[in-house]
Amino acid sequence: QVQLVESGGGLVQAGGSLRLSCVASGRTFINYAGGWFRQAPGKEREFVTAISRSGGRTYYADSVKGRFTISRDIAKNTLYLQMNGLKPEDTALYYCAAGSAAWDMVRERSHEYDYWGQGTQVTVSS
Repeated sequence: QVQLVESGGGLVQAGGSLRLSCVASGRTFINYAGGWFRQAPGKEREFVTAISRSGGRTYYADSVKGRFTISRDIAKNTLYLQMNGLKPEDTALYYCAAGSAAWDMVRERSHEYDYWGQGTQVTVSS
């Protein structure tokens, strides 16, 4: 069992920035791919970005390319999401996730992840 705890959400104006953190406990992130998803009210959970277990590979949804950056610090068991140029449509509950990875792959499908955080709210005003 892995516990994931997100932090760093808040209320910002359009064009602003936020940095989300996800700290893992119980196990380390070694051999786990990581990812971020988000869910707005009345909508399905959607993929945002993913990172391989080594941190060497990343993948982004088209809606956030050029604005968001995913990274990880394996020694600190922490996953990060740097969000710049925020837009009102980015408003959602953001979840971090971890999934076992036999090799240095990225995962973009929700059902491929084994562990989820409780979510942190990001609200962007116009």
